[in-house]
Amino acid sequence: MIFRGGWTPSHWSVRARVTAVATVVVALLLTAGVTIFYFSLRRTVNEHLRDRGLIVASDLATLVRTSDPRGALPVRDPDFALLQVVTPRGELLASSDALRGRGPLGLPAPSEPGDHRSYVADVRGVPTDVFVTAVRVETPDGPRIIYAGAPMSVYTTNKEFFVGALAVGVVLGTALTSWIVALAVRRALRPVRVMSTELAQITGGDHGRVTVPEQDDEVSELAQSVNLTLYRLEQVLTRQRAFVADVSHELRSPITGLCAQLEVALQAPEDEDWPAVARAALADADRLQGIVSDLLILARLGSGVEAERQRLDLGAFVREEAGRRPRRVPVHIDAAEGVMVRGVPHQLARVLTNLLDNAERHARSWVRVTVEADGPDAVLEVLDDGEGIAHEDRERVFRRFTRLDEARRRDRGGTGLGLPISRDVAVAHGGTLVVADSDAGGRLVMRIPRDPPPGATPA
Repeated sequence: MIFRGGWTPSHWSVRARVTAVATVVVALLLTAGVTIFYFSLRRTVNEHLRDRGLIVASDLATLVRTSDPRGALPVRDPDFALLQVVTPRGELLASSDALRGRGPLGLPAPSEPGDHRSYVADVRGVPTDVFVTAVRVETPDGPRIIYAGAPMSVYTTNKEFFVGALAVGVVLGTALTSWIVALAVRRALRPVRVMSTELAQITGGDHGRVTVPEQDDEVSELAQSVNLTLYRLEQVLTRQRAFVADVSHELRSPITGLCAQLEVALQAPEDEDWPAVARAALADADRLQGIVSDLLILARLGSGVEAERQRLDLGAFVREEAGRRPRRVPVHIDAAEGVMVRGVPHQLARVLTNLLDNAERHARSWVRVTVEADGPDAVLEVLDDGEGIAHEDRERVFRRFTRLDEARRRDRGGTGLGLPISRDVAVAHGGTLVVADSDAGGRLVMRIPRDPPPGATPA
């Protein structure tokens, strides 16, 4: 069955719709073709009879001009055996034996000498239609009307059979076309059915793929696209599982530490320094809050929801944000003015804070922040005089929950999400964040597109 869910076309399968459309189109084309063929054949037969009728009528006109016959008329073409000569008033003068005693034909006559007309008429006493050619001639005794007719017995007798054969041909041709189209569509959609079955069997834990047909066509391209989508989903699922595992691990440590501290304190509550216990518990709670806050930021960035962006001067923005709280080491700012960007202020502020926190954690005596324009990009650099980041770790530091040994030694309360969040923000703004070469220490460089002045054409 190719009809599913109802008899309305919107509930039909693709096979049913394609077959129905092809059947209707072929039926219309066959009907139009057969109709044109029938009328063309009929016209050809009539033209042939008219030409022969004119020849017979012309021969008879020559006889009438010379002798103005009365009574019987000779028949020279056995097919045109119905001959008559009458006056314009309808008086019968002569006729062939086939029309003897039947009176004038009474068909309209040409009005001018030499004119002729052709009719398919019903003649009394003749069982079939008659093709009649009428000619008007002038004789010494006055005008005469000549009729030359041929019974259309073969055409009339076979007409119903011929029309019936054409109708049967249309029906059979339409049915054959419908069957061929349905079979061809079924064969063409067979790989799609296979893919549908394979997709239905893939579960969340599988790394399945669908079969790609051997032929190079649209279905093969669809199968390749499906496999590419499955591969991407597999990568997303793998990253999601790894992320969940990392989150579980990172959350377990402060929660376990917090529980252990409270349990130890409760074993001998009279001997505990409860302000110290509270401070330690608060430190673990702060770490938990930091992890949860960073996870929420990552979730918002990964959701693809666009936040409202504003046009701002990146240099002035950096000078304002960098001076909000004191640092362990002095921060030198060299920010050019007029470097305009379009971004989300709180996200860019989070990037700057993360980069400054990272630089402060590793710096010995100073941190330097620069903002400048470089072609179509606005460039933000944060440089410190620490030990720097090894070349093999330059991409590793952007992985979630990744903390190098030095970072753990200097700050045990970090979450390992600051740099990944900063890179995600840069990418969301159409830019990049990388660890660049430096002679002094760590050097982090963010590039985002500049916002051209209103009315300017971007380069």
